[in-house]
Amino acid sequence: MRKILVCATISSIIFSCTNPPEQIQSWQLGGFVKVDSLNPILTPDTSTLFPDPIRNEEVKWEGKDVFNPSTVVRNDTLIMLYRAEDFVGSFNGTSRIGIAFSVDGLNFSRSDFPVFYPDNDHVKVYEWEGGVEDPRLVEDEKGRYYMTYTAYDGDKARLLIATSDDLLNWTKHGSVFSEEADINTWTKSGAIVSKMDGSRMVAARINGKYWMYFGDSDVFLATSNDLITWNPLEDNEGEWLPVLKTRNGKFDSELVEPGPPAIITDKGILLIYNGKNKPDAGDPGLPDGTYAAGQALYSLEDPKTLLTRSDGFFFFPTKDYEITGQVNNVCFVEGLSYYKGKWFLYYGTADSKIAVAVSNESIDFL
Repeated sequence: MRKILVCATISSIIFSCTNPPEQIQSWQLGGFVKVDSLNPILTPDTSTLFPDPIRNEEVKWEGKDVFNPSTVVRNDTLIMLYRAEDFVGSFNGTSRIGIAFSVDGLNFSRSDFPVFYPDNDHVKVYEWEGGVEDPRLVEDEKGRYYMTYTAYDGDKARLLIATSDDLLNWTKHGSVFSEEADINTWTKSGAIVSKMDGSRMVAARINGKYWMYFGDSDVFLATSNDLITWNPLEDNEGEWLPVLKTRNGKFDSELVEPGPPAIITDKGILLIYNGKNKPDAGDPGLPDGTYAAGQALYSLEDPKTLLTRSDGFFFFPTKDYEITGQVNNVCFVEGLSYYKGKWFLYYGTADSKIAVAVSNESIDFL
């Protein structure tokens, strides 16, 4: 067992909610403070043009909104993949995935072109014209990257997967599921269970298999032998087995959805997740529809067994750019990296911009 200690000194957050976040427990990763001096760190850019291969025209591919990023550390550089929307199409624009680079975790330079996008290929039927959304990244022990992402055809969101050796050139593998019924079920948000290896987040086997938490209503669980084809766990009726459910009266009363990849700690498997507040049935201290974040802990011996979960949220909208945007009152956490002695949590704000919070806490890993 080893301890990663975050030693940065950061000022406290001032909360403006009538029901403030709960106190962080020993099994949780806490102490995240929004970097007010720089946030939002990424905003839409109408100057970058992309020659779309399907429309056969140039589009302002990140001109409307940028949000919901994932991050990894590679060769001492923190690399972010993020969702970007253009102005074209019937579904709030088409989404593509851009890439940005940082040497301090706070200031980013980005490519003029997306690195992942709908094309005239074998998965176009799933990706067009809503696009490709919400990447989540892990790597295997050999350094190959696996990206789960949401494909949206305008009717259904489907969880797909792609691989890369350099984060720039990607191979699309299609649906994460092998069964047609699973492929054609609405789902998204695949958070693969990983272990920390320095600053690398490496997919880890438990009981001989890889594990992935997924879903955006309840949270479900799937296993894989190769990180590409996944089999959902089922209940006695043959339905997907929920391992995290919504709760009346709480911030997560309308839905629960995985955030960054789940991490193995000395206490169990830590899943940071997003919750949505249900009108008339949720947390009365939060506006209706608010997205805030909580944490859940699962057994290392049996990853479907929930050991404990946060009673309330630890992260929620407090800033103007989090409260007002394409979708109001949203902090959607999705990127998490340990980099240069600090934890960096990256999140989408109001489905419009990207921001960061930094932690000064510590947590023990196996």
